[in-house]
Amino acid sequence: MAQALMPLAAFDVVDGAARPVDDPWPAPQSPQGYRWLHLDLNAPGTRDWVAAHLPAIAAKALMAEETRPRADHMAEGSIIVLRGVNMNPGAQVDDMVSLRCWLSPDGLVTVRLRRLMAVQELQDALADPAAPVPATPAAALTMIIAGLITRIETVSLALEDQVDTLEDVSLDGGSTAANLAQLQRRIIKLRRYVGPQREALARLAQADTPWLDASARAALREWANAAARSVEELEANRDRLAVLQNQLDAQQSAIVSRHGYILSVVAAVFLPLGFLSGLFGVNIAGMPGLTAPWAFAALCAACVAIAAALFVFFRYHKWL
Repeated sequence: MAQALMPLAAFDVVDGAARPVDDPWPAPQSPQGYRWLHLDLNAPGTRDWVAAHLPAIAAKALMAEETRPRADHMAEGSIIVLRGVNMNPGAQVDDMVSLRCWLSPDGLVTVRLRRLMAVQELQDALADPAAPVPATPAAALTMIIAGLITRIETVSLALEDQVDTLEDVSLDGGSTAANLAQLQRRIIKLRRYVGPQREALARLAQADTPWLDASARAALREWANAAARSVEELEANRDRLAVLQNQLDAQQSAIVSRHGYILSVVAAVFLPLGFLSGLFGVNIAGMPGLTAPWAFAALCAACVAIAAALFVFFRYHKWL
């Protein structure tokens, strides 16, 4: 049975025009221009095709179960692993989606597990005869990177707005504990991948390889700077949330201390009163006032006097 690849997108770009690839088992390069293949790692034939057509190290990187952003260069091409925010319906944007890429002089292979809007934009551009198409594989990759970083910036700015709102709520005395913890988790998850992605893009922009021309490297430097800004924004928001957390902890500690102090004062007031009432409550012979009609009133008056004296004592020492 003949092998067949089921790409999500397959285009040859020749002389500024894109045309679909009809070969059921295509090569990663085009005889003219360049070829872009976008593959689903879980689709039938993908793993066999990657293993058969790409260098062993690149194939292993593109088929890895767990990835982190990276950019490594070989004699035949570059391995680039990126992450994008998850814009799929019903998904959390901080659940970042990986994109594994193999960039060579005349081809670009991208592999994904979940859908990425930035890749869909490139696919739509190549499928539209009226749309301008990237002239080189590096330009196509740069277009994908632009979409990834732009969405990361959008999410980062939205998180900053949420942090601003939390700070305002905290200043007004409102409760921020639940939203604070959720925001901290989201920022930590984003920072985990955006930081290494900044380094990967910087490494890619500095590469001296024939498949990355000067214009591509210049564009990559700009997107590396944009990624760096996003990292700085995430770190600033993380620090602001840490300050809010410290303020919240201090407020909770102050409340607990205040309640404990009040209980201590109440105990200090009632301790002598309890001792006095316990002492006069013993049922033994010789207790004074057992037969006097005024004894109970005198005991109550003594308790009130002791309580008043303790109150004055505490106020004088500024304990109340």
